[in-house]
Amino acid sequence: MTIVSEGVHEMPAAHPPELRRRALDLVRQGNPVAKTARDLGISQSCLRNWMNHDPINAARKSGVTTDEHKKLVELRFRNCVLELKIDILACRTFASDGVGSRTPRRTRIS
Repeated sequence: MTIVSEGVHEMPAAHPPELRRRALDLVRQGNPVAKTARDLGISQSCLRNWMNHDPINAARKSGVTTDEHKKLVELRFRNCVLELKIDILACRTFASDGVGSRTPRRTRIS
């Protein structure tokens, strides 16, 4: 993980799908995980994660696929943004009516 500024982290760049397919193919052919990871310039833990998720992505095992997980993260973020916009509009409405103020909900973005 790269530190951008204090307390803020930037996610590492995603590896190309071709690299993932190549790595999984090499391991399936019997190449050792450590050697495959080293040769392709990825960590062993990254390759093991790919190996664990491969049966799910190929529908050989039940679970949330990589694409479904990505979509869920996007939708949760969008939902959070929309909730914040609703709170802002509600605060504006109460403030402009002179009725009082409304304390907005606190929403955690994860």
